[in-house]
Amino acid sequence: MWNKNKITDLLGIEYPIFQGPFGGGLSTVELTTTVSRLGGLGGYGAYTLSPQDIFDVDRQIKTITDQPYNLNLWVSDHDIIDQEHTENLYQKAVEVFKPYYDSLGIEVPPLPPSFESRFQNQLQVIFDIRPKVFSFMFGLLDPDIIEKLKSQGTVIIGNATTVYEATALENTGVDIIVASGFESGGHRPSFLEKAELSTTGTFTLIQLIRDKVKIPVVAAGGIASGRGIAGAFKLGADAVQVGTAFLATEESGALPLHKEFLFSEASKSTTLTRAYTGRLGRGITTKITRDVLTATDKTLPFPLQTHFMGALRKAALEQQKNDLVFFWSGQIAPILKHKKASTLMKSLIEEASELLK
Repeated sequence: MWNKNKITDLLGIEYPIFQGPFGGGLSTVELTTTVSRLGGLGGYGAYTLSPQDIFDVDRQIKTITDQPYNLNLWVSDHDIIDQEHTENLYQKAVEVFKPYYDSLGIEVPPLPPSFESRFQNQLQVIFDIRPKVFSFMFGLLDPDIIEKLKSQGTVIIGNATTVYEATALENTGVDIIVASGFESGGHRPSFLEKAELSTTGTFTLIQLIRDKVKIPVVAAGGIASGRGIAGAFKLGADAVQVGTAFLATEESGALPLHKEFLFSEASKSTTLTRAYTGRLGRGITTKITRDVLTATDKTLPFPLQTHFMGALRKAALEQQKNDLVFFWSGQIAPILKHKKASTLMKSLIEEASELLK
């Protein structure tokens, strides 16, 4: 049976369907628990949370379901080099984005405050709460840390955008690799090369990684239906990760307007850009993303660009100038149909079961 394999056995889940662990407030306890209770692997992106917040979210999820879920963090949570470099980039960012601030009648914000890495403190919480599944992005974990996590019963998932990243992850001892194709919405979790050089499509990436690693592989990017699941499995995936389709459901933390865009004609065009956060990510093409598509060297380092763009985003939403807002989305959005996570999950299972029986 298609839904009984190494991943379902390892994780203790009924169906090898992962919900993407969205960061930035887009994950919710309701979405995560809905997917897990229906036999998949719910996901919660926690890279912006404090250690206490992570502890609280884990407790909330576990009061609703005893099924496994995936807690996700970022190994590299900033790209800041030094103050002088940041100040130079700030001046360039002001040149690019001031016209948009002017069009909204608001002042350009000052240079965002410096950023202190949270990852080590967040990681300590992972040892404390002992989640069944822990995934990480943007880098490698020390093999000793992986061994310690595995010894406490935690299954470890790494994210790769190239075959080289996949083999590097396998060599450190992770249990599962998510192969993130460039069709995916949100950030590109590249860490060995620049993200712009790590843009292999999902179905090619699955085959390349499957040919080089022995551990299970999860296909991510461009999958929002049972047909996508069937295609990924035929090419060697052991599971799939569905992001945009779950982001569009009522249970996600995305703004209602964001969800409207995902179901609109606008979703037919997406853009990879650093303009929104300072790291390369895919979202729906709007006027501002078209205008600043080539401004990759004129954005602040992540996450300072996120703070810099915050006031502009807030004002644009308040003034309903939606062409100045960036909405995360994968390339698969135009085929989205379901607005409830439970309906989507059941549809994925039924269609995949029919095609893979």
